[in-house]
Amino acid sequence: MKEKTGKFDPRDVKIVIITGLSGSGKSTVIKAFEDISYFCIDNLPLPLLTDFLELHRKEMQDVNKIALGVDIRERSFFKEYPQVFSHITRQGYDLEIIFLEASVEALHRRYSQTRRKHPLASKDINLLQAINLEREELRGLRRMATRVIDTTEKSVHQLKALITQYYSTVEPSTLLAIELISFGFKYGVPFEADIVMDVRFLPNPYFVEELRGLTGLDERIKSWVLKWPLTKEFLEDFMRLVLKYLPRYIEEGKRYLNIAIGCTGGRHRSVVIIEEIKDIMEHRGYKVVTYHRDIDAD
Repeated sequence: MKEKTGKFDPRDVKIVIITGLSGSGKSTVIKAFEDISYFCIDNLPLPLLTDFLELHRKEMQDVNKIALGVDIRERSFFKEYPQVFSHITRQGYDLEIIFLEASVEALHRRYSQTRRKHPLASKDINLLQAINLEREELRGLRRMATRVIDTTEKSVHQLKALITQYYSTVEPSTLLAIELISFGFKYGVPFEADIVMDVRFLPNPYFVEELRGLTGLDERIKSWVLKWPLTKEFLEDFMRLVLKYLPRYIEEGKRYLNIAIGCTGGRHRSVVIIEEIKDIMEHRGYKVVTYHRDIDAD
C-alpha cells in the first residue's frame, strides 16, 4: 500500500482507549465498538501503540474511528501509559480514555465463576490481593480517564447498550438488520425465523379463479388481500407490537432479526403481508431485506 497524498489531520481521528480493572468488561466494550463500526484492536502492547498510529497515518487514513483495548497483561503498562497517552494527545488526536471498574465483590465473583486467572495473581498473591493491588496501581490512570464506567450492576447487554448510546453516530434503527421471510406452511417453517406469524386466517385469493395463478407481488393480488378490513386490522395490530419491541432487541445487542409470515402455500397472502411490513419498517428507518421462499413452489 502507498502512502496517502492528502493532508492528514489527526484531529479528524477519534481514538478511544478501553482500559481499567481486569474482569470489568473490556472485551464486551470492544465488541460493542465493533458493532458500531470502529476499527478495534484488543490487548495492543503499549510500546506498539505509537507504531500503529504511524502505520495509520501512512496506510489507513480512511479509518477515522479507532478503539484500542490496553491493560496490565502487557507488563510495561504501569510505567509507560502516562507518556504514551500524553504523546497521542500532543499529536492532536481526538483521544478519549474509558476506564472500566467494578466492585471487589463483583470482580471476585466473575473470576471465581469463569475460573480465569487474574493477571497479577501468583503463588504469592491470591485473587483478592491481586484485585486490590491492580486497583491501587491504576489510580493514576483512572484520574486520566475521560469516562469512568462502573460495571458492577450491568449485564453484558446493558454495557453494550451504554456504549452504543454514548458513541454511535448512526440511528439506533440501522443497527438491526431485519430479514422478512414469506413461506408456505405446507413446506415447513423457516428454521432461521425468530418471529413466526400465521396469516392463514386471512381471505385467500387462491379460491378466486382469475387470481389463483398470480403471486403476491402482482398488484391485483395485493389489492385483493389488502381490501379486507381483517387484513388492515391485522397489520395495524401486528406492526404496533413489532415496532414497540424492536428497540428492545437493539438494546439487548441483537444485530440480526428474522420475521417469518406464513400462509398455506407461500404465494399469495404471506407475500403481500411481507411487502407491506417492509414498507412500514423502511419508513421507520430500519434496514430490511425480503425473501419469498416458496413463491415459485408447486
